[in-house]
Amino acid sequence: MKVILLEDVKTLGKKGEVVTVSDGYARNMILPKKLGVEATAKNMNDLKLQNQHAEKVAKESLEAAKALAEKIGTKEVTVKLKTGEGGRTFGSVSSKEIAIAAKDQIELELDKKKIQLPEGGLKTLGVHEVTIKLHPKVTGKLKVKIAEE
Repeated sequence: MKVILLEDVKTLGKKGEVVTVSDGYARNMILPKKLGVEATAKNMNDLKLQNQHAEKVAKESLEAAKALAEKIGTKEVTVKLKTGEGGRTFGSVSSKEIAIAAKDQIELELDKKKIQLPEGGLKTLGVHEVTIKLHPKVTGKLKVKIAEE
């Protein structure tokens, strides 16, 4: 019997795949637990429409991420950091501080978890480029200027 999986099943496959299983396994395991539905013509057509919709949504989100990456590339945010004698800084700039500065200065909501800082953080005064992961396939570069407080 052919079955369309509604959820990931460890030994069979991923959600949305059409798999062939024995009639007993389908009747006793897959169908009662709502892990899949029988692959009738109607269900196959519904699956096809769902896949087309998912493709369209994925394409739109990719294009939006590319546009946002271009917008971010032209922007710069300033973060103030306490300094001591000889221009030495106390601490470093965190991704949370960069996200707050971006929200305040350029009115852009950035997730602090998506901001990728170099190892050890930003500890020196000046302009640094920070990578922001906007989409699995798209990253943007934001200029962060660290100034004395």
